[in-house]
Amino acid sequence: MVDPVMNVLQHRGDDRDEIGEAFGAIALTAGLAIMETRQSSFRTRRKSDESPVTEADERAEEIILERLASLLPGVPVIAEESVSRGSIPATPAAFILVDPLDGTREFLAGHNDFTVNIALVRDGAPVAGAVFAPAMDRLWFSGREAFCAPAHPGDALPPGEDRRLIRARRAPSRDLVALISRSHLDDRSLDALARLPVAERRPMGSSIKFCLIAEGEADIYPRFGPTMEWDTAAGDAILRAAGGMVLGEDGAPLRYGRATRRFYNDGFIAWGDPAAAAAFEASGVKL
Repeated sequence: MVDPVMNVLQHRGDDRDEIGEAFGAIALTAGLAIMETRQSSFRTRRKSDESPVTEADERAEEIILERLASLLPGVPVIAEESVSRGSIPATPAAFILVDPLDGTREFLAGHNDFTVNIALVRDGAPVAGAVFAPAMDRLWFSGREAFCAPAHPGDALPPGEDRRLIRARRAPSRDLVALISRSHLDDRSLDALARLPVAERRPMGSSIKFCLIAEGEADIYPRFGPTMEWDTAAGDAILRAAGGMVLGEDGAPLRYGRATRRFYNDGFIAWGDPAAAAAFEASGVKL
């Protein structure tokens, strides 16, 4: 069977940058629906796993799926709300992961750190992605390189002069800045933080954590509580393109497309500086 994503990429000269830009434009449109819903009396319900889902999640996913069907027809899309309803397409070598509203708890609590996440996965690795924080007017997207730009929900993709190329920073030998989950901080993540040379912890929601490490504003994000592949793939794509990495509990880069696990991730640590990650692995400290 011919992989439809590979056909599209070959037609475009394997331009992952173009795919990342297209994902960014789609995320901006979905972000407008989220912000419009936020200003209304929207519906909220509980899914079978007791996690919340809102009208904003569902509206954004509908928009994203429609736009992706036009952009990459026939390409499988694994989207959070569709999966929760039992729609799980096959995952070939290349497919798309979507979280239409990452940080629903932050959204419901009135915080601004929630995002739209879209990522292209190929051979188990995220190779292009977009993360949009509509309440913060910030867009990150990546292909071979990673960019950040100011962007308002519903806007067109920012032009080249408004984009900033981002790179993760070299970590200090001590006094790391760690980003941690505000709503899902678990005991294993706390224990990992205690074993790392961390001087500052900054709590926040959603995939913004990956993006801030990619920008060089922080060094590390440990997460051993439950996450899904659509929670992490877009931020992971951006961090990898910015020179960082996300390592699973086996010490290898996080892998995607594990349908047999229903797309659950293992624990991981996102690092801005691969050299710091290697030094920590070599230290023999166990997390």
